[in-house]
Amino acid sequence: MFIQQLYTNCLAQAAYYVESEGESLIIDPLREPYPYLELAKQRGAKIKFVFETHFHADFVSGHVELARKTGAIIVYGPDADPNYEALVAYDGEKFKLGNISIEVLHTPGHTVESSCFLLYDEHHKANALFTGDTLFVGDVGRPDLLSGNLNKEQLAAMLYDSLNTKIKTLPDEVIVYPGHGAGSACGKNIGKEATSTIGQQKKFNYALQPMSKDAFIKAVTSDLPTPPPYFFKDAKINIEGYDSYTTTILHANKALTIKEFQQQIAEGAIVLDTRTAAQFGRGFIPDSVNIGLDGGFAVWVGVLLKFGVTIVLVAEEGKEQESITRLARIGYDAVKGYLQGGIETWKQAKLPVEKIDQLESPELEDYIKTGEYTLIDVRNKIEINLNGKLKNSLSIPLNELQEKVADLDKHEYYIVYCAGGYRSMIAASILKQAGISHVFSISGGLSKIKQDAPVLVEEV
Repeated sequence: MFIQQLYTNCLAQAAYYVESEGESLIIDPLREPYPYLELAKQRGAKIKFVFETHFHADFVSGHVELARKTGAIIVYGPDADPNYEALVAYDGEKFKLGNISIEVLHTPGHTVESSCFLLYDEHHKANALFTGDTLFVGDVGRPDLLSGNLNKEQLAAMLYDSLNTKIKTLPDEVIVYPGHGAGSACGKNIGKEATSTIGQQKKFNYALQPMSKDAFIKAVTSDLPTPPPYFFKDAKINIEGYDSYTTTILHANKALTIKEFQQQIAEGAIVLDTRTAAQFGRGFIPDSVNIGLDGGFAVWVGVLLKFGVTIVLVAEEGKEQESITRLARIGYDAVKGYLQGGIETWKQAKLPVEKIDQLESPELEDYIKTGEYTLIDVRNKIEINLNGKLKNSLSIPLNELQEKVADLDKHEYYIVYCAGGYRSMIAASILKQAGISHVFSISGGLSKIKQDAPVLVEEV
């Protein structure tokens, strides 16, 4: 028996490869099929099944294309109704893989069709549970993403029953392989560990502690952050099917001349710059939005860019296809290409370039003393409560900035900060796009300020 977790940091998502006696299955694959095909080829195994724990909201799954390329059977748990060929298993149904087996446990709550997959080893002993978005390390799946006709309280009640009758009754030594890790918006506060056990989660996971159903419902439905708008689009795509990854990349992976690039902008395309905050700040095309590949790229694209919007890319050389792939993973397929030669081509053509200065924390105090700058904190409220904030700063979480930017005075001077400098440059690019000229970002964010100038920070 062989199990490999394939973790994607950008989405904080875990897919799984399971193999026994030359037969393998994939659980919750990302859209591009090649990593799974290559792994199976390397190991000399045939992919027999593609298991889906539920209709994912945070990414476009690769199940349809993977099944098409391998002849594998797509398997869902009860109450799934996809618009393509798949086997909808009954609760408790077992599937043979080499000399191990996988049992489908219907665990509704995150969604109505959510299921976990219990692996029995060569000795028919329960060995591992692939929990999808039902159970995370330290958390459980939020019940407000794809409810159909049910509200979040009704789904939370279902989740309570699933955890208490299907999950907590398993042996303590069973390994837990969750669908997401820290940073995913599919839970409220997921732990950073990649795996756990049933016993550990019964001890430390707040949602698995003894409590009444009413108390549980209150606990899992309170303080839920607003889900990114693209979640509901991706869930629909995963139910209905999608264009192949190969076709999407073929259409998007095009080097554009400056003339072609400008023509796309004239026709309404937005310029998405995927370079780092430091690279972007040193020079960018006017009206660009910076969302760097080195941070929570996919989630922030889904939060800040309208689903279906036409995109042209500026990327670091050699990162063009990665940018396109990571957009395709969340269903952002309307990419018309990338600027050939990147920002240097634009500069060499003597076209307009804007800059955003990044302030180092030691010099921040001098800027603040002038009284000419408004500080904007783009972290969320939980971060502020946990880690404090700069004195006299204005709180506008990044996911709310586009709605509130019209209320800001375009003639003011703004200094934007976050935890580490990634989100603040995104925010600064949005302010620039809105016509605010005098914008600065703090390099290293609050964590660096706490080291270099702690006197500027106050607890909340």
